[in-house]
Amino acid sequence: MANINLLPWREELREERNKNFYVVIGIVVALAAACVFGVYRFYDGAAANQSSRNAFLKNQITAMDQKIVEIQKLKETRAELVERMELIQRLQGDRPVIVRVFDEIVRSVPEDLYFQELEVEGNKVRISGTASTNNRVSALMRNFDQSEWFRDPSLIKVESKSPGVNEFEIVMTRINPRAEEDDNG
Repeated sequence: MANINLLPWREELREERNKNFYVVIGIVVALAAACVFGVYRFYDGAAANQSSRNAFLKNQITAMDQKIVEIQKLKETRAELVERMELIQRLQGDRPVIVRVFDEIVRSVPEDLYFQELEVEGNKVRISGTASTNNRVSALMRNFDQSEWFRDPSLIKVESKSPGVNEFEIVMTRINPRAEEDDNG
């Protein structure tokens, strides 16, 4: 006898296609979800990696800022030390000059003339004192004018306080002839 299938084969075929369709849809949805999850994980990992790199850079920048501050302090300290060393060297170099200036002042003072005050401010020298006559003050001015250590003596005032007592005040410029020779030579 011949096999004749009287069952509703179209319905079974439709059901099987529907099952296959839902399985394929399920697989596609699962694959899509897996892709979305993978992309999410990738970008989340990249963002976390970038955040950790940013944090590392911020820490390094903070450390560098602290080092920059330390370097600035060291530069300031160095500048102060260099300034002090230059001042000390200048004072060491001026030490014999001051002695020579006082020696020149002593040699320039005529008899019967006395200093009451001697003030040195930078290169300006101010002398006040008493003399027995105006001629003694004139002799002092000539001696300062002839000295190689002083320039441009100016008489500020001369007052006669009593017979034989004249108060005077002189201002002049102190120079270093050795420094001028070095400049000219």
